[in-house]
Amino acid sequence: MKLLRGQWLALAALVWLTGCASIGPPLPPSLELPRPPADLRAVRKGAKVTLTWTIPARTMDRQSMRYLGKTNICRSLDASLPQCGAPVGEATPPSDFTSKKNAAGQKLKATYIDVLPLDLRVRNTLGSATYAVEVLNADGRAAGLSNQVHVPLAETLPPPTDFAAQVTAQGVELTWTGALLSLPGSSPTRLSYRVYRRVEGSQQEILVGERDAGVEKDLSITDQSFEWEKTYYYRVTTFTVVAQPGKPEVSIEGDDTPEVKVFAHDVFPPAVPSGVQAVFSGPGQLPFIDLIWAPVTAADLEGYNVYRHEAGGVPVKVNTEPIRMPAFRDVQVVSGKKYFYSVSAMDQRGNESARSEEASESVP
Repeated sequence: MKLLRGQWLALAALVWLTGCASIGPPLPPSLELPRPPADLRAVRKGAKVTLTWTIPARTMDRQSMRYLGKTNICRSLDASLPQCGAPVGEATPPSDFTSKKNAAGQKLKATYIDVLPLDLRVRNTLGSATYAVEVLNADGRAAGLSNQVHVPLAETLPPPTDFAAQVTAQGVELTWTGALLSLPGSSPTRLSYRVYRRVEGSQQEILVGERDAGVEKDLSITDQSFEWEKTYYYRVTTFTVVAQPGKPEVSIEGDDTPEVKVFAHDVFPPAVPSGVQAVFSGPGQLPFIDLIWAPVTAADLEGYNVYRHEAGGVPVKVNTEPIRMPAFRDVQVVSGKKYFYSVSAMDQRGNESARSEEASESVP
């Protein structure tokens, strides 16, 4: 039977299409080995080391990760970890890993807190610990370790237990009992206390001051950089610095005291003015008495008040508004009388000091 030309063309096309759609050799099944994290980070505070990393969303063969097993926490005193060995802890994957992974393609973070044993810190003051994590699949197999991070092992002091704050005229006085130490003069380790402050309603902190530990028992810092009529929170944290020759300086933050709340209410008047002098001037002009005194150096000074009385009388304020400069001219004087003057200082919140020592002057 003969095929027409059009039938031959149709048959050739069918054969060509069939060849293109042929299935290649089968691919091996995925081993579901999680891709090791490359962003492991470690932050130490006191004896606690907080590890964070991204939970793998892909396998080593670039497939979507479906089932995760536990994650081994690996720690060693060696500079590098060839393998995990005996893990010091393990982290379990979130129960809703699959749903969270598929939600908007977001990266999932994992956290683990490792507590450094005391004997490890004491015996390796100048050493460091190396950390890595090993993410396993559901069958307990891993593709290797994550990136490795190093954490210094130097000891930190415990926070003081009697940290206190008191508002005074000079500022907020912060006091605590420090640890007495006997470190050799050649020790590369320096221990100190740092005081931090934040204003109510904000998490931003500023460093108020620092005191070395080991020499004095009774320690204090006076904070003068605050603003009156605001509420503040103060805390003390211990701090360790290790400076070895030829190596980068290492800093370790210790644990914190509980925050102490302070309302900086200003009930403290300025200092009492001093050096008041009274001088009469009058011949050939309207008589008056000039007063001068030493200025009061208070940041919140509003001005001065001048008080006057005659012998046996009660001092009466002669100015109606605060006097801005440390000088005053009294023109309300009468010939033949003697006047006694005193001066007080007043701040912006109306706190007035006691009156100064008196100065007197007679009008001829």
